[in-house]
Formats: sequence, C-alpha cells, structure tokens
Amino acid sequence: MAKEIKTNAMRILDRLKIAYEVNLYTCEEFHDAVQIADMLGQPYESSFKTLVAKGRSGGYYVFVIPIAQEVDLKAAAAAVGEKSVALIPVKDITALTGYVRGGVSPLGMKKTFPTVIDSRAAAFPTVIISGGRLGAQILLDPQDLARAVNARFAPICA
Repeated sequence: MAKEIKTNAMRILDRLKIAYEVNLYTCEEFHDAVQIADMLGQPYESSFKTLVAKGRSGGYYVFVIPIAQEVDLKAAAAAVGEKSVALIPVKDITALTGYVRGGVSPLGMKKTFPTVIDSRAAAFPTVIISGGRLGAQILLDPQDLARAVNARFAPICA
C-alpha cells in the first residue's frame, strides 16, 4: 500500500501536535464543496470552505465559512478592520495561496494571512475543511483550527 502524501496543511497540524482525521476521496477535477458533501453524504452545516479576499488597503484575508453559505462582504470587512473587501479572482488563487481551486485550505498557504472563521463553526465538535489538495479533507476541532491559523470567530455570512 502506498504511503499517504501529506499536504502542507497536514504537516502544520502534525508540527503543532493537533489531532485531526484525513478523509480521502477520488476527485480529479474541480467540484464545488456542496457537490463534494453530497457525493460523500456529509452535512453542509459542519463542512466549511475557504475564501480569500483583498481589502481596500491591499491586504489579503482568509474567510472560512459553511459551504452552503455566502460570505457577507460588509461583515467580513468589518471583522478584519477594512472598509471593504472583495473576493480574489479564481485565476489568482494558486499564485497567492499555493493551492488549486477546490483544494484551498486555511492551513499552509504560501503566506500567513489574517483569518476569520464564521462563528457557526464554534458550535461543532468537528468541522470539515479542505486538506490542501483535490480529494483530501481534514476533520478537526474548530478551536484547534483557529489556534493553528491564529484565527478569530465572527459572524461573516449573509
């Protein structure tokens, strides 16, 4: 049996001695997070996607929200102290984060950006996030996720 290839996200959790589970599935092309949850029979409420936005000041921010929700850009901007934020274009995802669309994890990006996790995550003992590549998910305690990325919780969904 081949050895599992660890992603940057997994290596960070290992280094921080944070417990997590990995869920691998077959995926060779982009599917949105809702399609993946449907395919795997996972609840939308505890499954989270990672979005990256640019603030008016030029800074970048990471927002982790439930997969079936939309980010409230005004609330997100307020949460990071910006007048406004806009999601980055899909074409810029890999260059900025080091991850491909559909495999963006809040852990292990090329640079560390201020991160906000939607406050709904705190209600769950375990949340599901991208594992840092297509076909990989990480399941972990949302408080551990927040600690690993130095994030705070705030209501950032519409």
